[in-house]
Amino acid sequence: MAGSTLITERLILRPWYAEDYAPFAALNADPRVTATLAGNLTRDESDAFADRIATHIDEHGWGLWAIEIKEGAPFIGYAGLSRPRFDAPFTPCVEIGWRLAFEHWRHGYATEAARAVLDFGFNVLRLPEIVSFTTIGNTRSRKVMERIGLVRDPAGDFDHPSLSPDHPLRPHVLYRKGRL
Repeated sequence: MAGSTLITERLILRPWYAEDYAPFAALNADPRVTATLAGNLTRDESDAFADRIATHIDEHGWGLWAIEIKEGAPFIGYAGLSRPRFDAPFTPCVEIGWRLAFEHWRHGYATEAARAVLDFGFNVLRLPEIVSFTTIGNTRSRKVMERIGLVRDPAGDFDHPSLSPDHPLRPHVLYRKGRL
């Protein structure tokens, strides 16, 4: 199945191109971008991640789409849907997420892209629920979650099983939204 493309007022969310890998590796190596993640990715790790993302979109028609600004930057990060690869009380599920290069923060791009992704998830895929989660201190992503209508589920907060018990980013908050 070919990957879908989503278009918003300012953005194009699309399948990945080979040219996306270098700027993706740069944002994955930027400590400002990875401060709330488990750490920077090497070029090989970033490329392997991009390969998994691109393959998923090719096979399923949806996933973590590459974001470009119309008549502007050809790649600024990703936004989309994925299935977490760990076990937690709320899995299996579909998660909405985003990651943008630092220079594209504070322009509303994550919120704009996430709204298009939610619409696709609920109205095209007909998902009954979409979740999102992040570290407790990731206030920027939490604000995006709230702007797009996700609601915090304190009973669903969890310690991320991929991080060691003493890792400072292990505590995560869970947000949810059901199809209306």
